[in-house]
Amino acid sequence: MKALVINCTLKKSPEPSNTEALFRTVSEHLEREGVEADVVRAVDLDIAPGVVSEAVHEGDDWPGVHEKLVASEILVIASPTWLGQPSSVAKRVLERMEGMMSETDDDGRPVAYNRVAGVVVTGNEDGAHHVISEITGGLQDIGYTIPGQAWTYWNQGPGPGPSFLEGGSGHDWSRSTGRAMAANLLGVARALAARPLGAPPQ
Repeated sequence: MKALVINCTLKKSPEPSNTEALFRTVSEHLEREGVEADVVRAVDLDIAPGVVSEAVHEGDDWPGVHEKLVASEILVIASPTWLGQPSSVAKRVLERMEGMMSETDDDGRPVAYNRVAGVVVTGNEDGAHHVISEITGGLQDIGYTIPGQAWTYWNQGPGPGPSFLEGGSGHDWSRSTGRAMAANLLGVARALAARPLGAPPQ
């Protein structure tokens, strides 16, 4: 089984990412369970604006990300919170994923069916639950299954404060919730693999 984590930080590699520090709790748990986990830092790529899966222009990196999406049973979107919103990078990723809504497999099922998804959020401000609902709502529209408690987050609370890597409180809760998220994603992914959804009735 394969998992894909799309890190929607605004920081290009190799700059340390608070969002990566938290999602590693999820991906490492999946790897311990035998899942092959791949990570894409979207800001490092040329992802053109658009709502299609094919390249928008020469050098558009989205088709490679799309290939990883359809090869993975588990998806994690990881985003920081800015002004209580998902990052602009996360919104770009979701826009391009909209192209999947018109894609089906050989059995006529939407290509995202029988795949599960969850969300990781970090930020030194409130807004994590809003970001989770924004992202999971889009993923459900595309066809992903969202298990119960398929998220974890960390924030410092109201007002400015330290980032995840700088300290603050709540790290143990965020990590334990991340491990629960990973277990729930994997459990539902295995259940769907054993008894997959069929094509929607016409």
